[in-house]
Amino acid sequence: MRKLPLLISVIMPIVMLTGNIVQAQKAQNPIIFADVPDLSMIRVEDTYYMSSTTMHMNPGLPLMKSNDLVNWELIGYGHTALADMDELNLDNGKSTYGRGSWASSLRYHNGMYYVSTFAQTTGKTYIYSTKDIEKGPWEVKEFKPALHDHTLFFEGDKIYMIWGGGKVSIVELLSDLSGVKLETQRVLIENATLPSIPEGTRGGLPAEGSQLFKVNGKYYLFNISWPPGSMRTVIVHRADQLEGPYEGRVVLQDKGVAQGGLIDMPNGRWYAYLFQDYGAVGRIPFLVPVEWKDGWPVLGVDGKVPHELELPASKGLIPHIVNSDDFSRKKGDPVLPLVWQWNHNPVNDLWSVSERRGYLRLKTGRVDQDFLQARNTLTQRTFGPTCTGSIAIDLSKMKDGDFAGLSLLQKNYGLVGIRMDGHKKSVVMVNATTGTPQEDASIPLDQQKVYLKAECDFTNKKDIANFFYSLDGKEWSPIGTQLKMTYTIPQFMGYRFGLFNYATKHVGGYVDFDYFNITP
Repeated sequence: MRKLPLLISVIMPIVMLTGNIVQAQKAQNPIIFADVPDLSMIRVEDTYYMSSTTMHMNPGLPLMKSNDLVNWELIGYGHTALADMDELNLDNGKSTYGRGSWASSLRYHNGMYYVSTFAQTTGKTYIYSTKDIEKGPWEVKEFKPALHDHTLFFEGDKIYMIWGGGKVSIVELLSDLSGVKLETQRVLIENATLPSIPEGTRGGLPAEGSQLFKVNGKYYLFNISWPPGSMRTVIVHRADQLEGPYEGRVVLQDKGVAQGGLIDMPNGRWYAYLFQDYGAVGRIPFLVPVEWKDGWPVLGVDGKVPHELELPASKGLIPHIVNSDDFSRKKGDPVLPLVWQWNHNPVNDLWSVSERRGYLRLKTGRVDQDFLQARNTLTQRTFGPTCTGSIAIDLSKMKDGDFAGLSLLQKNYGLVGIRMDGHKKSVVMVNATTGTPQEDASIPLDQQKVYLKAECDFTNKKDIANFFYSLDGKEWSPIGTQLKMTYTIPQFMGYRFGLFNYATKHVGGYVDFDYFNITP
């Protein structure tokens, strides 16, 4: 009996680190409680790769890998910039919020990796290819038009794209991927929505998000629809030939978990990778077991999305999806770790992690009056169920009119920062819950360094955030009002922590961020 306290002392840290013992044994849905939408997934031998969407962020088109389908790490991006244009650069009052690059298709064929995407902003389709998905280099081909929610598909020596909303079309690509063979374009399925929404019914979301797979000689096309008065729904169409005819059925309608495709494991087990709209944190990935019956994939357990999965437990999103950064760089380190993305295209000569060792310097280069139009906001995902982001910032080189700090980026944003007015500084909290920014607090500041913090609660879609400041990094004081976070279609992205600095009067000032800490 005297050994019991020792046993408890060993078990308790495990429970504290994992949340509970069950979680330490099995994976749980969602597999990633963060904004990783529009999944496309492949397996190469015993390694899984995944692409996703980050739209107006750069670098964009994130690529991840995993050894168990649950624990993922960022390994790179498809592109660093789609184009040099006002909408992508936040120039002349223009932006590409909610657009940029959308749903991608990731494929592996004859020793080559391919990831394709499309962008309404440029009106183009992009195909990136490499022999080494982790190290590159990548070759890019681009062409018009932008094929919406397409799936890349290889059949022998021919390459196809299948795309569309409601009406699904197919076209063969040129062998060098530089465009389409227009004469091959035709309708594949006239009304892919029909299995979930009876013909003549009005409203709802037509079938989109095509992903095509070939399993045991048959073709399976996955789509999502949203019947009126119902929820996001998974539709599968099956055919014996690529050109059809296709027959379709609803294969999952539960919890709004939908849009994705199939992945198999080396042991013969199958899963569907899908995602769920989960309020302000964004669109979060789920895995759903798949059984095969009469040549059809049967999704879920008794038609439901399970909470537990017969897979290894998650080790958490830190450090491979999000991570703290003290901005110290050793020789050979990346200038910015992959967890960081810029809001739109950055201005590279206005930021540095080398001008002052151990600090991120953000300089002002033009005058802006709107936070959402300001350039060089550096971002990371928020995550659920709760998370906290905090920074320390040196203000000694700010100029009159400068505004810098920590934000929660979305259309209805919130932020806490330091505003310079003449020679006076104030800690300011801005709340845009209503869609219109309101300055809800301003506290005089008489020192050159300050600490700022934002706490997010996405539990059961509470979607609330509170802001704090500190003069010493130890004692924290709340500031301003609570932000009610809202996932808005104009931005089409979960809330992100953002480090920002912009000028409203004079250019040439700068601030130095000492660190960014992120914690559950």
